[in-house]
Amino acid sequence: MKKLLLLGVLCALPGLSYAGIPLLNATCPGKIEVHADEGGPIYINGKEGKLKKFNDNYFEAKGASVTISLSINPDGSPSVSYTGKNRANGVCELKTG
Repeated sequence: MKKLLLLGVLCALPGLSYAGIPLLNATCPGKIEVHADEGGPIYINGKEGKLKKFNDNYFEAKGASVTISLSINPDGSPSVSYTGKNRANGVCELKTG
């Protein structure tokens, strides 16, 4: 019975939801496309990134040799930036509409 319960918990982990992640689309320099569903996950060029929550207003997703940083400003608006190979970094442009 304990193994079955543990299996149920482990199966639920990939579908974790992270409150604070808004629905968004962004383009970063170097043709990096970012998409986040409300509550997560965060996709980098169409592939789900490994998500880490630092606090209710800051998240990072890693994948495709890049780290996407998502911060939620005090007014509730998101900011997205990236860090890539060879110290490449910059601010990503949020898409609207």
